[in-house]
Amino acid sequence: MYIIKVKGKAKIPDYIQLRDEDFVLIAYFRADRPLKNMEKYGLEGKEEALEKLINELPFGKIQALDL
Repeated sequence: MYIIKVKGKAKIPDYIQLRDEDFVLIAYFRADRPLKNMEKYGLEGKEEALEKLINELPFGKIQALDL
């Protein structure tokens, strides 16, 4: 799974994209709001680590999601 942080403009907030191994979009959510249904993506119990990663992630750079 891959993660990318997208910079918002003006009134549009920053967003996070989660993509699968084929780079198909599987989740899209605001960076300042927690992702719901984490178990759907196999990330249950990793909310704290994901939040820390999102805060440190540079904008526009795709990174492998290894939590």
